[in-house]
Amino acid sequence: MWLYFRFGVSLDGVSLRVRRPGGRKRVQMLVAYGVKVDGTRHLLAFQRSKGESQQAWEGLLQDLYRRGLAGQQLQLVISDGCPGLAAALQVVYPRVLHQRCWVHNMRNILKKARKRDYDEMKTGAQALYLAKSMREARDVFRRFRKRWIEDYPTMMKQLEKDLPELLSFFHFPRHLWRQLRTTNIIERIFVEARRRTRPMVCFVNVASVDRIIYSIFHRFNLEWRNRTLRLFTHAA
Repeated sequence: MWLYFRFGVSLDGVSLRVRRPGGRKRVQMLVAYGVKVDGTRHLLAFQRSKGESQQAWEGLLQDLYRRGLAGQQLQLVISDGCPGLAAALQVVYPRVLHQRCWVHNMRNILKKARKRDYDEMKTGAQALYLAKSMREARDVFRRFRKRWIEDYPTMMKQLEKDLPELLSFFHFPRHLWRQLRTTNIIERIFVEARRRTRPMVCFVNVASVDRIIYSIFHRFNLEWRNRTLRLFTHAA
């Protein structure tokens, strides 16, 4: 049916606060969001989990695989860089390009920067994803690494290791780069899901949480039926 994708899937986890008889609890949900080449989008699946381990993510990905998302037509998977998810992708979709979110990556870089280095490091790191080509981005990285390798050796080694998956978006049409280099689309859905669950009455059990989340996500899918993402239609 709709699990025949010729574009990409964004994967992320969301922590929702829900009211239970014993007080407020946090419920972790792993979520898959997809965009087709015709610009239509769908929330494909969600799974309640205790965390974002490789085993947990493999469970969700294997479910998608069994339901028809075998990967032959899947062009890109976008994630926040969670190690468990990255490992699970290598098991289930090893041949699909993986894009790590630049918002999360910038956050990780800058939280380790000393105050005196913060502004210069931020500008230098931003130049990586604002480059006009992958070749230019790699040249920028070489200069960035040379500038900071003595002061931040661990950070630079990790950034070098992650670089191929941070630059995957360059394989696609230029007008899509901004959308493909982050998980912002799915993050906005999470904001709306939190808004809609916040005022709800107490959930009697975790099954009731699943039902209400399914209801919210189903409503999103209905709202999107006639609202395509026009940028993606030009990538056909």
